[in-house]
Amino acid sequence: MMNNKALFLFLSLFFTICGLSAQQTKASKLASNESDYDIQDSVSITTRDGAILSAMVARKKNDTDPKPVILQYTIYVRDKGRDLKTIKESVDNGYTGVIVYSRGKRFSPNEIDPYENEANDAYDAIDWISKQKWCNGSVGMYGGSYNGFTQWAACKKMHPALKTIVPYVANRPGMGLPMENNVFVNPNYEWAFYVGNNKYLDTVTNNNRPRFRGLKFRWWEAGTAYKTLDSIDGEPNRWFQKWIKHPSFDDYWQKMAPYKNDFSQINIPVLAFDGYYNDSQNSSLYYLKELQKYSPKTPFYLVIGPYGHFGTQIGGEAILNDYKVDSNALIDIKKITYQWFDFILKNGTKPEILKDKINYEVMGANEWKSAPSFEKMHNNFLTFYLTANKSGDFHLADSQKPKKKEFLSQEVDFADRQTSNNNYYPSPIIQKEVSKYDGYFFISEPLKEALIVNGSFLGEIKCSINKKDMDLGVTLYEVTPNGEYFHLSYYIGRASYAKDIEKRQLLEPDKMQTISFTNTHFVSKQLSKGSRLLISVNVNKNPFSQLNYGTGKEVSDETILDAKVPLQIKWYNDSFVKIPVLK
Repeated sequence: MMNNKALFLFLSLFFTICGLSAQQTKASKLASNESDYDIQDSVSITTRDGAILSAMVARKKNDTDPKPVILQYTIYVRDKGRDLKTIKESVDNGYTGVIVYSRGKRFSPNEIDPYENEANDAYDAIDWISKQKWCNGSVGMYGGSYNGFTQWAACKKMHPALKTIVPYVANRPGMGLPMENNVFVNPNYEWAFYVGNNKYLDTVTNNNRPRFRGLKFRWWEAGTAYKTLDSIDGEPNRWFQKWIKHPSFDDYWQKMAPYKNDFSQINIPVLAFDGYYNDSQNSSLYYLKELQKYSPKTPFYLVIGPYGHFGTQIGGEAILNDYKVDSNALIDIKKITYQWFDFILKNGTKPEILKDKINYEVMGANEWKSAPSFEKMHNNFLTFYLTANKSGDFHLADSQKPKKKEFLSQEVDFADRQTSNNNYYPSPIIQKEVSKYDGYFFISEPLKEALIVNGSFLGEIKCSINKKDMDLGVTLYEVTPNGEYFHLSYYIGRASYAKDIEKRQLLEPDKMQTISFTNTHFVSKQLSKGSRLLISVNVNKNPFSQLNYGTGKEVSDETILDAKVPLQIKWYNDSFVKIPVLK
């Protein structure tokens, strides 16, 4: 279960300060005062279906030359001065600056429906911009979190004026939040009020941390259905109710951003930024992996390092979840962003940090490395079988497949609210100990040589359960020679969607199943000789996400009454985890 600090970080990073980057870097030539700008702060853009979008435009005073436009498209309506400052930065860097707010926000009279209209509305906004006299026909987009999502949404159907996007920690609705690998996680519950309660941002409600933390524990203790969260809260949440009606990655989610073959028509260069400890990393990297798959000739670059969701958007933080970040990891993200725009839109020089497609900082080595693809980041896999053999306080993660088939038994009583399972959240990143009773832990022999864990781990869990479903958690640690536990990566996912995120396939009770997983969190970390790898396998049961009781019914409808029989699991010893490494 997440501790108080972890929950605070998780929520505050994602809601309070997500969206537009708060870092303000020095522009190449700052205007001396307000009169140097031509500001239109109450622009209206009409979409094809008649909705009104609110926008602001900034240009250099008395400059009539058409210029490339830098567009931010956001649901976050901040203080007017703050938003104006970001588009003035575009002007200071030689562009026209535009910010467009989502349908229903600021002066838009329409209803607010996060995610749902951005693909069409972003296209219409770009179309309007491209026809203005101050636009030379070229548009670039940048921004983080939701603003990263809107850039990819704009690529659902490519407008010819859109020349490049620079998404930071981009969300993919339905894949990362509000659910991860088909498990609904709770933070988007209150986020819906934050962006949906008024035309700006409901910071009063969003900052009421006791309300929402208390809500999760009241629901946990009451044992009622997940869909009753807003009834317990005492305030209807129509967005939450809409989202939980789509537990599969169905057409509702698919139409919001590029999906499968949609990526084949994306032909503009992309520069993306992400962090190893970004909560929604799996959705952000999903876009790039699908682009590489469906449109391999489209140039893209990734810059990734030891950053969180907010930290990525400001180029990193010196301390992340109590971990002192390598000094070389900190970057000037705004400077690199505008260097990129100059490179693409003005035939400038490519940013120096972009040595190859994948550019990553190796934690513990204090250096940057590059690779031409995700697959070529590593040159080997370490494969560990999750055996029933004891190894000190844990079980052995063996490099050799066991000759005799055995299993470990685990019981999870969902009616028990005194204990929780699956403390996977990386806060702090370095721990002095782990709970030996929180699932099963499998530890390797000490490494005989130094190496880099490089990429996303994957694996197959062989198991049988007495029910029809469960939510699985797998967490990866480095155990350093001095006995500390360094959190590397994790996976959380619903077993019934492991084969197909679009279609639920229930497990057959008491029959051995293979649950394959690949969508884990990406990391790069230097491991020293003598370090060991520790793998935790567990069932997800805590107040911070849905509870899957395993009946096979819709999970949001299940209650503690469905927990009469505890979940019985057999974890078989031919289960394995493969960890990508660079030797």
